[in-house]
Amino acid sequence: MKRIPHSVYSTLFGVVHLALGVNLSLAVVALPLIALLVTTDPSLSWPLLAVAAIPAGMGVAAAFGTFRAHADGEASVLRTFFRWLASTWRRSLALSAIVVVIVVVAVADVVVLAPTGIGAVFAPLLVVIAALAVACGVVGLVAITEDPRARLVDVLKVSAVIAVRRWPFTLVSFAALGVQAAVIVEAPALGIGLTSAACLYVVWAGARYALRPALRPVSS
Repeated sequence: MKRIPHSVYSTLFGVVHLALGVNLSLAVVALPLIALLVTTDPSLSWPLLAVAAIPAGMGVAAAFGTFRAHADGEASVLRTFFRWLASTWRRSLALSAIVVVIVVVAVADVVVLAPTGIGAVFAPLLVVIAALAVACGVVGLVAITEDPRARLVDVLKVSAVIAVRRWPFTLVSFAALGVQAAVIVEAPALGIGLTSAACLYVVWAGARYALRPALRPVSS
């Protein structure tokens, strides 16, 4: 029987270490969101969930930064995650807040307008706005880690253009996020603890590739 090269085991261990480390670190940052998902009915507690989702965005940006560092050969996961969290939390928190506010306002308006005649006209537009906000937010969080010196205004502009212009990557991100959201709703602990890293890696890889023509990577 042909022996499996040691490099295969090293690579496998590195991937598992990365996934578990990112999942654990993300769970720490998103602990308020996880607690609400586990202990409340999302249909009733959605205002609190929206507020708790804002700081969770910082963890997502830190996860993206950790993926970038790992791709560059960094072996540490926990230290790298919290280093990125410390360096990006202000802009990632602001970006996350902007996205959450837009989505909440758009969804609330859809719920109010849907039963009315005018809802048939404006509801689809509001859904598109919410989707674009999420897409822009995802690309923006990746852009923050790709160019840590970029201004938030520039990140927003570039992310909006990239999210629309390179829409196939946006669709892949939505598909991955949709699967992850379904897992989290059914089993929050499983979604955050086991599958979040894999989902976010797919999102990060696609958004990073889409951003290459627009942002020049620089060292953090």
